[in-house]
Amino acid sequence: MKEYITKIGSGDLAVDDTLLTKGVETTAGSKILSGFVPLFSAEAVERAVKAGYTVSGKTNVGEFGLDLVGEFSNYNDGDEVLRGAAAELIAKGEVKGALEVDLNGAPRRAATLSGTDFIKPTYGTVSRYGIIPCACSGEQVGAAAANAAETKKLLAAVAGHDGKDGTSLPAEAYDYSCGKEPAGMKAGIITQLFELASEETKAVIKGYAEKLKALGVSVEEVSVEEIAAAQSAWQILMAAETCNNVSRYDGVKFGYRTPNYKNIDELYIGSRTEGMNLLTKTTVLYGSDVLSKGRYFTCYDKALKVRRVVAERFGELFKTYDLLLAPACGKTEYKKYDITRAFETVYGESVFTAVPNLIGIPAMVTKGVQLMAGHFEEKTLFKIAESAEGTDK
Repeated sequence: MKEYITKIGSGDLAVDDTLLTKGVETTAGSKILSGFVPLFSAEAVERAVKAGYTVSGKTNVGEFGLDLVGEFSNYNDGDEVLRGAAAELIAKGEVKGALEVDLNGAPRRAATLSGTDFIKPTYGTVSRYGIIPCACSGEQVGAAAANAAETKKLLAAVAGHDGKDGTSLPAEAYDYSCGKEPAGMKAGIITQLFELASEETKAVIKGYAEKLKALGVSVEEVSVEEIAAAQSAWQILMAAETCNNVSRYDGVKFGYRTPNYKNIDELYIGSRTEGMNLLTKTTVLYGSDVLSKGRYFTCYDKALKVRRVVAERFGELFKTYDLLLAPACGKTEYKKYDITRAFETVYGESVFTAVPNLIGIPAMVTKGVQLMAGHFEEKTLFKIAESAEGTDK
């Protein structure tokens, strides 16, 4: 796998290729955006630079972030064992941190496989200005690093209100340093997700649960029947929003343009056919279907209602539990597979990551485990992660 699409310098920060970087080609892993060089940087990138980070390069992503960990990028060399580029750079110590866009859980899966940390914060706490958008109601810029302390430092640098982003929440900054001590906390392992994981992944979850118990955290399994519905709802909403957002890539204004066309229809069709991969096309077709007149109320509208139900259910859970534990992916290793199986493969793995994107709660991957907490409870996740890391010393 090509770890960089563009190497800028010897900095300490990698930037996901779905985040605009001024003067540097930014493609979201897609041929359709080849040659696109933005005139400004994403707000999160600007804030990181102001905080003292130096951008080292753009890290490879799957086309529009729709795949597992980047395997179907237009710039992927096709390694047999799949890894996320940003997570691998962090694991190797080549960069201190990375800014990544979590659309469908890819950065969380990548962090799990590489043994690094990543946090998808509460929706609206980090500016989405400068993202190449797909699913605006759930995608979020997150921070990645080798450990919880560095992840917290990077997130604190980029979080806060941005008037340029209509989804940005009003708080000017967020304090992630005041989490309460783990002793006395209560954690729940989501039964439905735990049972879907491989035996190796289950062992990782059990091992982390033992660390939490040693810190004084009460851990028990909790059944959440809404998990399957949440998975379906997010895939419907994500596909529908992606369908709308990628419609702007038509070969006219920027990016790839087919060389063979005689009229505007052939220009549109040829550019999109040649410029997007099968997974993106399948997602767009599915999104178009669920938005169609005959399916809108039975699919899209129902998914919005499921979103509300799931949000209420997790709101109730967080009245009892300080955090929830789950796998971020069902196995400890992904192998190369054919793109004709991508849509169903990604859908199957999305069950582990869908809820935080669907309802906007924070989710953190640390030590191979996914931790979830209520809105604005990143400080709880960081405190738990740092304390658990301390048990290894």
